[in-house]
Parts: sequence; structure tokens; C-alpha cells
Amino acid sequence: MQELPPRYCRTRLIVNGQPAVEFNMKYFDDIFTNAEQRTRMLKIFPPEFEKGYRLYKQGKLKPDFPGDEAGWYLLEVGSVIKFNLNGEDFPPFIAVIPAIIDLDAAQDLDRRKMQQQLLKIIIQKMPIDKNGDLVFDVDEAKELHNNAVQMLSKAIGIDVLTTFADVEVADMADNKTSTTTDELEKVERTVYNEAGVSQMQFNTDGNIALEKSILNDEASMWNLIQQFETFLNTLLIPYNRSPKKVTYRAQILPTTIYNYKDLAKQYKEHTQLGYSKMLPQIALGQAQSAILSTAYFENDILDLVNVFIPPLMSSTMNAEVLGKKVSDSGKEGAGRPEKADDEKSTKTIQNKESMS
Repeated sequence: MQELPPRYCRTRLIVNGQPAVEFNMKYFDDIFTNAEQRTRMLKIFPPEFEKGYRLYKQGKLKPDFPGDEAGWYLLEVGSVIKFNLNGEDFPPFIAVIPAIIDLDAAQDLDRRKMQQQLLKIIIQKMPIDKNGDLVFDVDEAKELHNNAVQMLSKAIGIDVLTTFADVEVADMADNKTSTTTDELEKVERTVYNEAGVSQMQFNTDGNIALEKSILNDEASMWNLIQQFETFLNTLLIPYNRSPKKVTYRAQILPTTIYNYKDLAKQYKEHTQLGYSKMLPQIALGQAQSAILSTAYFENDILDLVNVFIPPLMSSTMNAEVLGKKVSDSGKEGAGRPEKADDEKSTKTIQNKESMS
């Protein structure tokens, strides 16, 4: 496996359900300026890259449409694979970036507002006489101010203001809206809205919306899972050239941390109808080889199938036991065990007596 730089790759065509990848041979000129180093790197890549680079240097890789770049070379479809989410080549949450920048700025503003709310100012207003003259001169007022500052020097979030004038603080906030609306929450909701993800998936206060959000996220990942499955089956093609012996096929079950219990239960119900016995175990996270090895070890080596015998019920009886007749005399049979007389209803006792 060799990862290609996505900046120099593109996909425009689909061949047999698989994306056809084009690679721009300008990569070798842009990244490897030294000719000797470029030659060594071309040897590391598959032979078709060296062929494409020669065509590029000969000027034969022309642009395909107006505004296109030269140098695009179509790689062999069977030897390259591309994975993406929802059929798009750009990051799925790229639209969230501007909203995250706004959220960062809003959080910084909110922190500064909180610091401002914690700040307290002690105002010393110097007295004046009835004629409006100062009782203390400027030097005395300065000394009183310095004494207050020194006394509160170890206090946190407290400043001292000494003045002869009247002081009034004007609040520019609208008290009617600030008490009912959290501006920071509005910015946070914008981030989730741009991402297309419910905010309750991470801070849930309701189960219905959370369940639907999880289902939407699972559906968005299902397309990627199918691409992985197709890729694995492509790798298995060389091993299926002798189908008379054995045929391999890879399958990825749609199990997640949220639905594996429900899937295991559904697979168990299907087992009762004759379907695969391994799928319930696989849905619970066990490997196929471990399932087979454990069954062989428990049944053939330890003989637990004869040591631990489950209670005889219709779901656990074998064909031999099921073939025995049911009698009313308490003999072994496939029916439900007969109740004691004190547990029977009056109507049941009367019916039994009338039959005797």
C-alpha cells in the first residue's frame, strides 16, 4: 500500500463501480527539484508513474477542459482506490470552520465579560462644604487614596477610585434580553447546525433526538464502509480464480457501539430459522476463528455438550427426544411438565376427573 498526495489526485470517472484516479505528474517536479532524487523516487513508485512522467515531459498530457492543468495521467483502475465520505472529495465538516472561529471569538468575549462582572471598584468620594469648597486638599486626598490602595493590595478583583465628583456607571446592556438569552449558546448551536450534527449527541437531554442523530451519523458512515468492503473484495479476486475449491468474500457487518446488542439479538432470532449461527457472536465482537476454535474445544475436547445439559424444553430437545410420545401418566415427553394438583385450577381438575 502506498498513499498518494491528495493535492495531486482527482477523480472524475467510475469504472465497474470503482473510482478512476488521475495523478498529476507535476508532483515529481514540484517536490523533487534535484534530478537524481527525482529519478530515485520514480523508481520507488509503480512503473506506470514513470511512464506517465515521460509523457508529461514530452508534453503529451494536455489539459482536458478550459482552466484545467496539464500533467494529469489516468492510473490503472485495478491498482488504485479512493475513499471518501458521502461521495464528496472535500472534508465533511469544512463548513464548520468559520463557525468555530466565531465561537472562539465569542468565548474570548464571554471570558472578558465574566472577568468584568467579578471586578469591584471601591469609590471614595471626598466631602465638600456647603459652599462647594474641598474639605481636604489634593495632597490629603492623595494620601487617603494611597492608604486605601495599600490596605486592599492583596484583594483580588478590587480597585480603588478617589474622586471629588459624582460618579455614575452606565450599563449598555439590554436587561430584558440579557436575562433570557445566552448569546454564547446561540454561537455554539451555529457550529452544530453547520456540521449537520445534533448538539444533544454530546450533551443530551432527550433520547428521541439523540437516537435520530446517531442513526444519521451511522448512515453517513455506511457509504465509507461499503467502499472498504469493495476494496477488500477486490484484493480477494486473485484468490478466487479456482472457484471449484473455495471462494472468498469479505463482508463488514453494520455494527456500531450503539446497535451491536440489537443486531446480535436479530441475528439470534434468524438462527432459530436456520440462518448463520456465527453472526450473533461476530456482532458481539468475536472473531470467526475464535468462534470455531471455542466450539471445537468445548464440544469435542471437553465434551461440554454432554456435561452441561440444558433443561428439556421444546427449544433445546433433540430429534430423538421430540419423537417420544406424550402421556398423561407423567412419562418423559416433549410437552410442558404437569402441574401439581394444588397448582391446578378447579376447571382443570374437573375436566381430568370427567375423562377418567
